[in-house]
Amino acid sequence: MIPIPFSGRVSESCYHHSMNKVRGMDDALAPICDGMRVMVAGFMTVGTPLGLIEALTTRGPRHLTVVCSDAGTPGKGAGMLVDANMVDTFIGSHVGLNPRIGERMAAETMNVHLVPQGTLAERIRCAGAGLGGFFTPTGAGTEWAEGKECRTINGKSYVFENPLPGDVALIRAHRADASGNCIFRKSARNFNPLMAMACQYVVVEADIVEEHPLDPDQVMLPGVFVDAVVHRKEMAHGC
Repeated sequence: MIPIPFSGRVSESCYHHSMNKVRGMDDALAPICDGMRVMVAGFMTVGTPLGLIEALTTRGPRHLTVVCSDAGTPGKGAGMLVDANMVDTFIGSHVGLNPRIGERMAAETMNVHLVPQGTLAERIRCAGAGLGGFFTPTGAGTEWAEGKECRTINGKSYVFENPLPGDVALIRAHRADASGNCIFRKSARNFNPLMAMACQYVVVEADIVEEHPLDPDQVMLPGVFVDAVVHRKEMAHGC
């Protein structure tokens, strides 16, 4: 198994402890630096923080490990980070719509780890829940299981998967308040809450930032998991 880089080194000073977590773009992205593991939420750019990604490409941190369900497309979604040559390792489930990933794999300039999507989601969830991993039947008895702990449970073969934490999560919310509480819109919810819970530093790109606190019964991601909220109206291109 190729080791997957993880810095685990977001400084305590990066966290905003005030109740008002609304930040400018530069301030919100300042803690992201070379070598970090960055989780990018969304699926085929639905629920993907396109404005945050575009802004991150201008900052230019290098040698990133990017975790995303898919590699986006050339010039869009996680594909923007690939095009900017910021990614050393990509971990995801689907890369078929981004031929530039394939080119880098063939040229051996990028490590790509393809993970079954259910396994990817559960590994991230385990990290956020503080669990030590899980057994899954997916991949049992195949090359996928080589080098991993395998076990027979009630007569069925299972493979052990480790949790997948991150340094930084870039997520997209439909609505957020100043405390970082978030509401997602329909299927755009996807990986957003899981990744926020699994990472040390979390930046939210919000379509709407409410002046008043959100109704607690409607909150889908509590603000305790969020460090910075960026209002999309600040973003130059309205991605």
